Amino acid sequence: MYPATKSAPSGKLRILYECNPMAHVIEQAGGLAIGRDHCRMLDVVPTKLHDRSPIFLGSKEDVEDYLKCVEEANDKN
Repeated sequence: MYPATKSAPSGKLRILYECNPMAHVIEQAGGLAIGRDHCRMLDVVPTKLHDRSPIFLGSKEDVEDYLKCVEEANDKN
């Protein structure tokens, strides 16, 4: 997991040659990879060559648990 931070609000990893290759491998292994706005990483469209994104990847169950926690936190706000 490489979330956005105060010092890197757009994330740390570059979409085209860091996030997407890892997301592809993870998804081929049956996992899940999500990027900005909590959508599928491979569906994120970069707007420039070195565009960055936060990324959460791993087993499908772990990433779905993360999304559930985010949803519950947003419901409380």
